[in-house]
Amino acid sequence: MNIIAMIPARYSATRFPGKLMKDLGGKPVILRTYEAALYTNLFDDVYIVTDSEVIFNTIKKAGGKVIMSQEDHQCGSDRIAEAVKNIETDVVINVQGDEPFIDKTSLSKLIDVFKNDPQNEIDLASLKVQIFNKEDIENPNNVKVITDVNNLAIYFSRSVIPYQRDRDNPIKYYKHKGVYAFRKQALIDFYHTPVTPLEAAEKIEAIRYQEIGKKIKMVETDIEAIGIDTPEDLEKAIRFLDQSSNE
Repeated sequence: MNIIAMIPARYSATRFPGKLMKDLGGKPVILRTYEAALYTNLFDDVYIVTDSEVIFNTIKKAGGKVIMSQEDHQCGSDRIAEAVKNIETDVVINVQGDEPFIDKTSLSKLIDVFKNDPQNEIDLASLKVQIFNKEDIENPNNVKVITDVNNLAIYFSRSVIPYQRDRDNPIKYYKHKGVYAFRKQALIDFYHTPVTPLEAAEKIEAIRYQEIGKKIKMVETDIEAIGIDTPEDLEKAIRFLDQSSNE
């Protein structure tokens, strides 16, 4: 089974423009992420896919593999699908470009979903993490996910799901982490499908996969990655890197 990692890398970012090119311990964030993906030794190949000449040239200069997007895309899956359509592979892992400290354990679990699926019944795998705080549960920026008894996703929503009508009946809530593993064909099918109604309503790309009949296996993790969305996040990442270097 051939497994590759794709790291979508847009230069523009609403909350923190140019964040992927910010310095993190002497290297740009996106280069840190690329090297961290390589060092996991989980993948047959690792690629950056970007719409930015600055990022393209940075990765190329460092000797990395990088693909320039030819089209303007609405989501990461579309960007990856365009890049992967001419690459021979079985499974594609979407690694977040703004998470330079890669969680190898969780990525290994996603890969195991496909290794343990000889009938090729699973189209995608993704991560979920349990949330406890009422504010986190009700926050629409946190996408919630509910699953069946086999951990196949039933639905994703920015609303609180499930709704706890009986307060005496304890319920668990899970947040969807936007790390995906795809069979290549699932990506291609997604790419050739227009935005679906529920996806448009919720602004959640995972729903398009569900609306076209794809099975998504959810894997639980308790590891919260360090994502860089703000200047404050970058400062935290710098401190974390310094601590790791001193250990």
